[in-house]
Amino acid sequence: MSQRFAIYYAPATTDLLWDRASVWLGRDPATGLTYDGAVAGMERARLLNLTQSAGRYGFHATLKPPMALAAGHTEQSLRDAMAEAARELQPVSLGKLRIAELDGFLALIPENPDNPALQDFAASVVEMFEPFRAPLNPRDRAARAARGLTPRQEELLDGYGYPYVFDQFRFHMTLTDRLSDADRAEVTTAAQTWFGPILGDEVVLDRLSLFHEQESKVPFARIADFGLGG
Repeated sequence: MSQRFAIYYAPATTDLLWDRASVWLGRDPATGLTYDGAVAGMERARLLNLTQSAGRYGFHATLKPPMALAAGHTEQSLRDAMAEAARELQPVSLGKLRIAELDGFLALIPENPDNPALQDFAASVVEMFEPFRAPLNPRDRAARAARGLTPRQEELLDGYGYPYVFDQFRFHMTLTDRLSDADRAEVTTAAQTWFGPILGDEVVLDRLSLFHEQESKVPFARIADFGLGG
């Protein structure tokens, strides 16, 4: 597979949320630093085993999912387009976040899920950067569809390379992989302990973050940020 780029929201690298999430996942995608030691009473090796996929992608909320670039586009042209889009787009308040279970994994989601401005923002980003996306290859399309999609999600997968956009979009920042019943209670308690002290703060979606997968299966790196509103 060729290299892939993703357009995410991630907190500023100086933000406590970014710092805590990077320690929780064991890796900072902006610096490449890795972290040892227990977190909220959980041994590092065990936590890493339960966050392998989340850690590889890095702490983020997906706006435009990982994509190979279409013919005629380069990393620089994508960066230029993101800078231009960021000048036009305005920040969106997410309110406070809370820890929730989504489809078997833990994530941070807004306390108030009814946020039309956020839904409109996410849809705009999907549309703006669709010309940069190379079509899914049949193998990747089949693998995604095999996970079980609704007819609407299959329609979006074929149209936009990802089933969870537009009306299917749910803002979330993933904290774990799918958890077994045996692990769920302990990991949830640890996450509440670790993130609880900072979940009372308002979070503002104030930037577009560019993440890069240099080759298949390697960890994503956070390589650029574009502040919103000029």
